[in-house]
Amino acid sequence: MARPIQGAEARERARAIAFTRLTADRLASCYRLATVILGDPIEAEDATHDAAVRAWERWGSLRDPDRFDAWFGRILVNECRDRLRRRRTRPPAAELTERYHAGRRLGDGTQAIAERQALAQAIAELEPDHRIAIVLHYYLELSAEQIAERTGARVGTVKSRLHYGLKALRAAQDASARTEGGRR
Repeated sequence: MARPIQGAEARERARAIAFTRLTADRLASCYRLATVILGDPIEAEDATHDAAVRAWERWGSLRDPDRFDAWFGRILVNECRDRLRRRRTRPPAAELTERYHAGRRLGDGTQAIAERQALAQAIAELEPDHRIAIVLHYYLELSAEQIAERTGARVGTVKSRLHYGLKALRAAQDASARTEGGRR
């Protein structure tokens, strides 16, 4: 005969049910976000897993289950930021412009593909905090206030990161255009 679940076991079971209910539908979108931030699907899978483990470990710090998305999003973004900082290697800008121009020389529909690759490469070269702000704003369409909530930064800091991130993307685009102009 099975013994009834009591005390700590019951609380642990309720915790597991609540955690599963909150995370089940969100992991796919979190994985997609991590893929955009990190630029590597395998690393994004690891980051999403590690964020879920960290959320499980810190479950007691979630005061309001209605705020789970922001809470878990912050854990995921921090995991991605840590991974980006550990990389410390960024591809040279020359590779960005070469890829871009190789695609442009091909003409036809590959130009759009080359431009998307050039943009992805330029985003990959951003500082981690700038990259995260750009991705959260333009990919998830979050406001500066929502990004601040997810990253733990002040709204002014988020706006600054968006400004400098866009400035760096424009500089990469301008460098690419100057190189293209010189090759004609």
